Amino acid sequence: MAEGKTMNRGLVVISALVIQLCLGAIYAWSVFTPKLKAAIADGGFGFTATQTQVVFSVGLATFAVVMVLAGKWQAKAGPRIVALTGGITLGLGYILAKFFGGSFMGQVICIGLIGGAGIGLAYVCPIAVGMKWFPDKKGMITGLAVAGFGFGALIWIKLAGAWGGLIESMGILNVFGLYGVIFLVAVGLASIFMVNPPKGWLPPGYTPPAPGGDAKKGISGVEMESHQMLRTPQFYMLWVMFIFSGMAGLMTIGIIKLFGIDALQANGMSAVEASAVAGTAMAVFYSLANGIGRIVWGTLSDKLGRKMSIFIMTLSQGIMMLLFYYMGGTPALLYLGAAIIGFNFGGNFSLFPTATADFFGPQHVGQNYGWMFTAYGVGGIVGPIMAGSFRDSGTWLPAFMISGVLCLVAAVIALISKPPKAA
Repeated sequence: MAEGKTMNRGLVVISALVIQLCLGAIYAWSVFTPKLKAAIADGGFGFTATQTQVVFSVGLATFAVVMVLAGKWQAKAGPRIVALTGGITLGLGYILAKFFGGSFMGQVICIGLIGGAGIGLAYVCPIAVGMKWFPDKKGMITGLAVAGFGFGALIWIKLAGAWGGLIESMGILNVFGLYGVIFLVAVGLASIFMVNPPKGWLPPGYTPPAPGGDAKKGISGVEMESHQMLRTPQFYMLWVMFIFSGMAGLMTIGIIKLFGIDALQANGMSAVEASAVAGTAMAVFYSLANGIGRIVWGTLSDKLGRKMSIFIMTLSQGIMMLLFYYMGGTPALLYLGAAIIGFNFGGNFSLFPTATADFFGPQHVGQNYGWMFTAYGVGGIVGPIMAGSFRDSGTWLPAFMISGVLCLVAAVIALISKPPKAA
């Protein structure tokens, strides 16, 4: 299918979901951490809690950095080739981990660096392409496009654990290899439909916003390239909000099973029961809510506006992070907290790309959101490693308190932010 040829835009949605389902495997990392942390004598890898989070954080940071390059490359070469290359790179990273992932550095390189680079290459393509095919529903389509990322975690966690039992039957390294083959094939096929609409194409009945934008809805009406965007204070306000909000969710993803086990056992639950409950909180409540949150927040933002949506999301996330440490020892409250944090975390990935398009224009959103997404890399390094370090020193509490306060700061920034004005 040639670049720019008119096609059924529903195919874009389906292909975007398939790609994001595969990329979301990075959020399944917590299912591997108990085995990685177990003693070698017990069949584990002997990693510390911090080491398990370093692998995860390197993947997140590489993902974010490579997205900047992917945005630039996509603008020149088109989204199809970039998405295809991302799928190949992601798949090869996990396949190589089957052979070289027996050591900490092997996992850092294969899963963190190579796998993270594959995600960074492919991730921006469905978002940028989707906004161009659905300019009338940017929030909703972005939410749908990235929902697969959240739902993907549920699939890969359950296949590795409760549903498929792959970790127990195959071992972690063989699971890496199997996942790598699936990612390579699935993303490769879906990338066929990652093409932009013809220049000037608009959906039937849609009238684009008038020049000058709509300040009440947070739409600037300007078109900025990355070098122009990076000179505005609005970029850094959005960027800091994304760091603080994203960090809370990324930290929770990385440690929720280990934290849940500790909190439940401290409340008198057996190790086996605690592992099952914490696993359910991670694989079902957090992951499912993460996917749903992307769709709901994206759709709501089309009505409420991106600014108000980000304010509500970060405010509620800050409150929940401050409470979550005290909720973790009770199964029902652990499930509730995991669902709310996951739901709000998912909102980041529909709200910040659309806010980037509203503030700096949709024409260059593929490149611009790559820069905005470096916030995710910062949050992905600081949050999980901070939590692992506090746990190794004896407590999870400071990590949750710090994350909660920073989310509240993000809510204040959202209230005072305004779209840039044309020069």
